[in-house]
Amino acid sequence: MSALGRVVRAGVRRRRTQSVAVGLAALVATTCSVLGGSLLVASQAPFDRAFDGRHGAHLAARFDGTRADADRLAATAHAAGVTAAAGPFRTVTVDPEPGPDSGVPAGVTVAPMTVTGRAAPAAGDVDNVELLKGGWPTRPGEVVIDSGYRDQELEVGATLRLPGLPGAPTLRIVGLARSVSRTSDAWVVPDGITALTAPASIPGYEMLYRFAKAGTADAMAADRAAVADAAPAGSLTGAQSWLTAKRGSDRNTALFLPFMVAFGLLGLAMSVLVAGNVVAGAVGTATRRIGVLKALGCTPAQVVRAYVAQALVPAGAGTLLGVVAGNLLTVPVLATTGQLYGTDTSGIAPWVDLAVAGGTLAAVALVAWAAAARAGRLRTVDALAVGRTAGGTRRDAVARRAAAPAARLPLPRPLSLGLAQPFARPARAAGMLAAVLFGTAAAAFAMGMGGTMTWVQEAKNHDGSDVFVHPRRPDGPPGSGPVARPVAADPAAVTAALTAQPGTAASYGLGTVEATVPGVAGTTTVTAFTGDSGRAGYRMVSGRWYRGPGEAVAPATFLTEASARIGDQVTFTDHGRPVTVRIVGEVFDPHVQTNELFTDAATFPAGTAPKPDVWFVTLKDGTDRAAYATALDRALAPVHMSAEAGGPSGSSDTILAMRSLTATLTALLVAVAGLGVFNTVVLEIRERRRDTGVTKAVGMTPPQTVGTVLASVLLVGAVGGAVGLPVGLLLHRVTVPAMGHSAGLNFPAAALDVLSTPQLVLLGLGGVLIALLGALLPAVRAARARTVDALRAE
Repeated sequence: MSALGRVVRAGVRRRRTQSVAVGLAALVATTCSVLGGSLLVASQAPFDRAFDGRHGAHLAARFDGTRADADRLAATAHAAGVTAAAGPFRTVTVDPEPGPDSGVPAGVTVAPMTVTGRAAPAAGDVDNVELLKGGWPTRPGEVVIDSGYRDQELEVGATLRLPGLPGAPTLRIVGLARSVSRTSDAWVVPDGITALTAPASIPGYEMLYRFAKAGTADAMAADRAAVADAAPAGSLTGAQSWLTAKRGSDRNTALFLPFMVAFGLLGLAMSVLVAGNVVAGAVGTATRRIGVLKALGCTPAQVVRAYVAQALVPAGAGTLLGVVAGNLLTVPVLATTGQLYGTDTSGIAPWVDLAVAGGTLAAVALVAWAAAARAGRLRTVDALAVGRTAGGTRRDAVARRAAAPAARLPLPRPLSLGLAQPFARPARAAGMLAAVLFGTAAAAFAMGMGGTMTWVQEAKNHDGSDVFVHPRRPDGPPGSGPVARPVAADPAAVTAALTAQPGTAASYGLGTVEATVPGVAGTTTVTAFTGDSGRAGYRMVSGRWYRGPGEAVAPATFLTEASARIGDQVTFTDHGRPVTVRIVGEVFDPHVQTNELFTDAATFPAGTAPKPDVWFVTLKDGTDRAAYATALDRALAPVHMSAEAGGPSGSSDTILAMRSLTATLTALLVAVAGLGVFNTVVLEIRERRRDTGVTKAVGMTPPQTVGTVLASVLLVGAVGGAVGLPVGLLLHRVTVPAMGHSAGLNFPAAALDVLSTPQLVLLGLGGVLIALLGALLPAVRAARARTVDALRAE
């Protein structure tokens, strides 16, 4: 090992605490940056590769066959901006029932299915469907199912019955396929559409387009308008943008991105700050050592490199561990993304690892070089003669001027001496202030995120009813939980049992049905409420909860896909029956993988509303929930229903993961902030060993010595906490809406205003706590030091 290498190794060993601080800060910065960058790249890569490889459709448009024929629709392929088109294809929506060989219980209706007539999976330059299993239909009566269709119990070889069509035709499933654009639920040969079309139904067509410019929502809006202008007036009934499918593919991972970027920036700032403080402190307390190195033949450049290396060694170790930790966290988050689109990806992007590691080390090296440059400029004779850096006399004068007003404060003399010490070294105090500021900001950001995640979980569980009524598992004991596929209960019998049961204050029931909405991919879950649905407890983003039949509320995910706003009318098709509702509110619903509508059961035509299969009961004050649930469970046993106290609840895996990450990363950042304070106080005590010895010699007790050291960081901690708190709150208010936007959700103001006044006060005092805890150990060591040793150090 070279002489310079031995100097570096000795410096790292001598300053172990400072090295640990640099390494931890680099670990946090690298972990967050690698995770955020990998999620950004890997979450989009599977969809992008599949979309490009299969020539996905930028726009899938549905047309009314009574207003436009096939020839006029084919002419829309020449609309402005269109680079490729396929179609028109005949489409129809059917309500299939599983056949006896499907493995699905008899009488169970699967989700409505949009069927398209296509002769082959490849449609030229647009939407080439990928066959996953089996083959493509070759004659009427055969069908291939899209892998994204809701009911995936259906397998190749099974049959589907269509009892609602003339002749009750059947379809045999001959294959499973995947359309990256989700242009249909199933495909048959073009001649097979006729047998699936009811006599009175409106014929439909589908056209698929690719455009020269389709990368933004504004560009897609312009492209849709161009297609609508080229088609007969009023014939376009719905259009699905590829951006909707793209957003849906990475909603779970996109939720993490702004969160990880915020922590990554905090970690990077802390690593740069701590590295600069450590190197500057090392130079400031080792002036004589620097003089010795130069006297032995080290050039100024070598001295600078030695001190930069002393920061890069622990930073390199922390960066390496951060890269490993970031990749380990990335893999499970993206475990299913590649499977969804048939692409092979682990979520690990080597170039992201290299870029993040290189950027972190470069930032540390740059700030360390700036701090170490002073060591290279020192003259050898001055360093050997003075034994410390120049400027000590000026600092002492500044300290004396600051001590004068501090002495007039109504405080014990040791505390007033400590309060004046930061003014002697304003640059070092500023570094400590920044460490406390970032630590407080991280704590405030973490508490805000924790409050928001709690709010989201409560919004997801929403219902606060006392008793939950659900279908009983076959042959199951009371309270055995709902069945996997709810069987429609007799609503009248359940309502009668609830009415007759003493202690019932109010109740509501709900049933669901899968419907289709023009322009919305797949099916939409329509939830129909009976009873007092206002007690369901859904959180509203804007507008209001529905007040009667014909009104509905929906989450942002549905409104975006349906291109609808509050006040618009939306028509959904339930088993061939169109139902029109007016959107009166946007509800916050974090189930971001589905499209949903919530409305009153009376909105449906008489006798067609889905029957409730679960009920939620609110009890009168003083009613024993457990006894009520037991009695109601016995009363509902004849109708195969069960009652249990409380309601369905749980915690989202995504929210649990974010809470765990928040707690871990915040603890690391606060620890780094404390170590930054620790490092600064250690340097101050080393430089003031003689002053400490003198004060002890004239009578200062060990507790007073501790008080002096702690008082020296009190003002810095208070200012850092006061500034760091609004910084953390601002970061929270910027990050949460960005997370919601990435996941297709809108957060109301209530999701941001989650911290109470006492919590804010405690967070503001957190800066003082970080400073005091960081200074406590050096203060105790200074108090225990012998007076004679401190005086001899001069």
